[in-house]
Amino acid sequence: MNNAPRLVTHDWVTPDLEYMTLSKKRAILTPVKEPTNCKTRLSDLLSPVERGRLAWAMFMDLGRALSEVRTACTVFVVTSYDRAARYAREAGFEVLLENGQLSESSSVDWASGVLSSLGFDSVLRLPADIPLVQSEDLMLLLGAEAPSPGVLMVPSRDGTGTNAILRTPPQLFPSRFGPNSLALHIKEAEIAGAPYSIMPLERIALDIDEPADIQAFLQCASGSDNETFRLLREIKMPERLANTN
Repeated sequence: MNNAPRLVTHDWVTPDLEYMTLSKKRAILTPVKEPTNCKTRLSDLLSPVERGRLAWAMFMDLGRALSEVRTACTVFVVTSYDRAARYAREAGFEVLLENGQLSESSSVDWASGVLSSLGFDSVLRLPADIPLVQSEDLMLLLGAEAPSPGVLMVPSRDGTGTNAILRTPPQLFPSRFGPNSLALHIKEAEIAGAPYSIMPLERIALDIDEPADIQAFLQCASGSDNETFRLLREIKMPERLANTN
């Protein structure tokens, strides 16, 4: 039985070729989970409803940055979550609907195959939980010179995860998101015989998966105009963290 994600609907419109040339045929791809499956490592700190609200706030912060780079590339959201699909369409992003997410890796690899078939040379995968990201961070990645084949990666805050990955071509090697994904992706690049480079970017490096990540985020985002920061203040997260110490 084939358990791969299945394309249900697909909002792609044939692109303008001049625009595609200017943008180097690069796409940004973000997978978005159903809220019931998100941020389970925060279960001791947040209720299921709060975890869903946090995931959505972080997606909104990413969406704002993505909206500011739409003239440089095409943005795709791959999801089975209707609310995320509606938001993406309203924001001017393209949507790839799947009938369920088996894993982030399977969703990204399936969607990357779709984008490759549409003529994209490179795909930049970004997670939906990097609420500090700014458009200038994305432009640095999109503007980077990458050999073909080749891969550019942004590590997570602890240096073990892969918080952004730009692959040329999009299906250069399978995704290995999860624990120690940076080392696993480097190994895949070596197996593929593709050069790789690492670009540390502080705002992309901070994803929120555990209580320590929330603490680090609150310190970095203090006073910012940020959906995630406002939500965490609303639910009194600084006080709650203090009480757990």
